[in-house]
Amino acid sequence: MFEIEYKGANCVIISTKKAKIIVDPKLSLVGLKDVPIKDAVELITEHRFAVNNPDSRLLIDGPGEYGFAEFDIFGVPARRHLDAESEGLISTMYRVEVGDARVGILGNIYEKLSDEQLEELGVLDILIIPVGGNGYTLDAVGAASLVRLIGPKIVIPVHYADKQLKYEVPQSELSLFINDLGAPVEVMAKYKSKQTSVAQAPLVVVELTRS
Repeated sequence: MFEIEYKGANCVIISTKKAKIIVDPKLSLVGLKDVPIKDAVELITEHRFAVNNPDSRLLIDGPGEYGFAEFDIFGVPARRHLDAESEGLISTMYRVEVGDARVGILGNIYEKLSDEQLEELGVLDILIIPVGGNGYTLDAVGAASLVRLIGPKIVIPVHYADKQLKYEVPQSELSLFINDLGAPVEVMAKYKSKQTSVAQAPLVVVELTRS
């Protein structure tokens, strides 16, 4: 069993009974408190989203293969959305495996992925993807296009307009992404899988209410 909850911006928490991964916990960048990461894995898509707390169990902030408790984690280099091609690949996408389930975490990436990057991400059951756009991250159209290309069973959108968050650049409403993708939506506080695999089903958007 594992759970996914949404804290705001790109920050999600993926947890089992034995371990916890916290993605991009530095929420002070958007006007909230940083997420406590004591005894958790800190998983970073960009260095500026790290809190670098020595109380974390492990800091993962770049490409490579990592193992922790029930998690196998694979980091894939990516170009940030705002960067020129000459600036290189300084962001990291991740595939997190827990049991038979594969969770993809994209971060604020450029929407054009190479065949090599797609192959490294592999087959994903769940895709966590920013959708707020306005030049800062993937917009509704770009995010929906990547969802169709990657083909997950479940997509969890993050990093969209929220009156309680102070983004550097105003973010678009989640409804734009949902309308463009055209998949059914389920709203919940946490995504919970009682099994370690994700059942076969048509694509569903899971809208997690921020906790």
